[in-house]
Amino acid sequence: MNVWIAIGLTVVGCYAVKLAGLLVPAGALERPAVRKLAALLPVALLAALTAQQTFATGQELVLDARAAGLAAAAVALLLRAPFLVVVAAAVLVTAGLRALGG
Repeated sequence: MNVWIAIGLTVVGCYAVKLAGLLVPAGALERPAVRKLAALLPVALLAALTAQQTFATGQELVLDARAAGLAAAAVALLLRAPFLVVVAAAVLVTAGLRALGG
């Protein structure tokens, strides 16, 4: 029964957040600071998600093949490689190190 309570609270919470977003006046969204924040927030959230998925396993901080794959992707980005090459570099380095037992 506790699972259904959590699901119900989540549904109500999601609806409340959506409703709050609709109630924000249009003038508040046109401010330069809000526009800049709205442009930067997705990048920050994606960077945080990438860091969490790369350097954490459960509650532990780890440094394994995923970190090397991220480093390979960073090098490919610095070399201005196309997106698919960046992803391929990360995949190949991570898979290669895991195959070698790293």
